[in-house]
Amino acid sequence: MLSMNIIRLLAALAILWAAVPASAATVGKPAPKFTVTTFDKEKVTLDSVRGKVVVLNYWATWCGPCKAEMPMMDRFRRKHAARGFEIYAITSADSVPQSKLGKLKGALSFQLASRLSGSGYGTINGAVPTSYVIDRAGVIRYAKAGAFEQEEFEALVLPLLREPPPAG
Repeated sequence: MLSMNIIRLLAALAILWAAVPASAATVGKPAPKFTVTTFDKEKVTLDSVRGKVVVLNYWATWCGPCKAEMPMMDRFRRKHAARGFEIYAITSADSVPQSKLGKLKGALSFQLASRLSGSGYGTINGAVPTSYVIDRAGVIRYAKAGAFEQEEFEALVLPLLREPPPAG
């Protein structure tokens, strides 16, 4: 009886272990490779943004907190883009069609994206907004579901912008 329970426990642990992505986006660890496909069909990779501070923000058109944080993020991006700051806002699959977001796309200083390829990213616990912040060296510095308040966003990102880009 005891050995059967141990076998079941080991089987359950094996299933759980297999469900955890090997390259999950984990705070303090190197960011897993990704490719963002923007509405303009541009492909942006982790390697192409190395040396910049990057926010990957999952959002939905029906999400009130998402819509509330976007203007603040846009103002911050306009002010700090020259310092090497980028935001990619990835729309959720249940948002309105991309064709209906033209006006919003034209008003924002950051790129709207239709998808992100790469393991380890996505909404956290299915929640939007979900954001990942990657520093200049390509390390995940923040990964959390929930909208940013301006003070929290500035307190997180401004110190990262002060860090020098990695050598070489």
